[in-house]
Amino acid sequence: MGVGLINLPQKQPVLRTVPMPSDLNQNGDVFGGWVMALVDVAGAIPAMRRARGRVATVSVNSFQFKQAISVGDVVSLYADIVHVGNTSITVNVEVYAERNYANPVKVKVTEAQLTYVAIDGTGKKRAVPPENT
Repeated sequence: MGVGLINLPQKQPVLRTVPMPSDLNQNGDVFGGWVMALVDVAGAIPAMRRARGRVATVSVNSFQFKQAISVGDVVSLYADIVHVGNTSITVNVEVYAERNYANPVKVKVTEAQLTYVAIDGTGKKRAVPPENT
């Protein structure tokens, strides 16, 4: 898990936040569940936009923690739709941390792929509408 010299993606993040001491696990790193919740929210945003309504998470296809996140890191989440089915939308989410303000470093800390299903007001599956042209 070495630190790589990288640049952030050349687009706006879906979410950006800074973890606080209450987000730490027993080892002093940010709790993995905190990151997982943010990834789910970040992935749902483009899925909701594409579905033009409610979505529900139906699967976490992959989830890889690459490096720990620390208190004070600026955490940025980027999400891109990679597949649209009849009722489902699959999204890739990448998480980066910017740390060490004296000598700034950017690292990819997590990457995941999730699938969401479009749902109606009663929670039943519905078709994803055609893309706006």
